[in-house]
Amino acid sequence: MSTKDDRTRIEGRELIMERSFDAPKKLVYEAHVSPDHIARWWGPTGWYTHSYEMEVEPGGIWHYCMRSSEDGQESWGKAVYQDVTPYEQLIYEDAFADQFGNELTDMPKMLVHLKFSEDENRSTITSRTRFESEAQLQRLLDMQAVEGMSETYDRLAEYLSDQQKLEKEG
Repeated sequence: MSTKDDRTRIEGRELIMERSFDAPKKLVYEAHVSPDHIARWWGPTGWYTHSYEMEVEPGGIWHYCMRSSEDGQESWGKAVYQDVTPYEQLIYEDAFADQFGNELTDMPKMLVHLKFSEDENRSTITSRTRFESEAQLQRLLDMQAVEGMSETYDRLAEYLSDQQKLEKEG
């Protein structure tokens, strides 16, 4: 696990994570809204993501499955976008789901606000995730969500670096 670049804190029932990347904001944002991009980095180390539906617009749905390459374990999710401001922010409600997109009501539900900013070709994602209760936040913390997201951001950093190399070569 690498949290060297992460800045994480809890405020009430919100989990706030911030991570900076050596990449332009446009590329960082596009990595979040394209199924082709997101398949290459979303999820902790050893997990791979397939998007079954991804319509990034208000009311649009992102239905996805993360699979462990080690044991085949699956974790399904469903996000419903509330606000999409290209290259600036994404706001969506995220929930654990089954393969049909039905939300699992016994699992935490989250409101995620991703803000994208840039300073001299270095971009920062600020993620504010609000839970219905502090108990739900604690449940997700107990599931090692912070460590998993840190690994996910590590994978994103590597992917962004690779994409920039390809652009220079191309």
